[in-house]
Amino acid sequence: MDAFLAEEYHRSEAARRAGNIGSAWHHLERAHIAAQVRLGPHCGSHLRMLRLAWRLRDWREVRGQVVRLALAPLGNLTGSLPVGNSGRSNVSPFAPMEIEPEIRLVLGLSASRSDRSSQNTVA
Repeated sequence: MDAFLAEEYHRSEAARRAGNIGSAWHHLERAHIAAQVRLGPHCGSHLRMLRLAWRLRDWREVRGQVVRLALAPLGNLTGSLPVGNSGRSNVSPFAPMEIEPEIRLVLGLSASRSDRSSQNTVA
């Protein structure tokens, strides 16, 4: 997982330097989803998001990241994190979200969801 995080952070920074802010956020979101399972990396992902928001002078995102930095330790300690949440201020910090197949593999999950809604059963 550490190699995945390092690569996503590298890609985010490269995208930011190239002026591709959407891509920079995308890679930070992917890193956040993978990092959520460990307190240190989880907080680190929010710090990186906070830095980007600050550089962009996106004050809504700055406020959202400050709130998430405050909530992250509690969520990790209680095990009540919203699985797959992108970590951005444009989504509720409590909303679970779908996890991309590549990130599911990084987390040691099956590449596809295995819930009833994805199974085709014939009666």
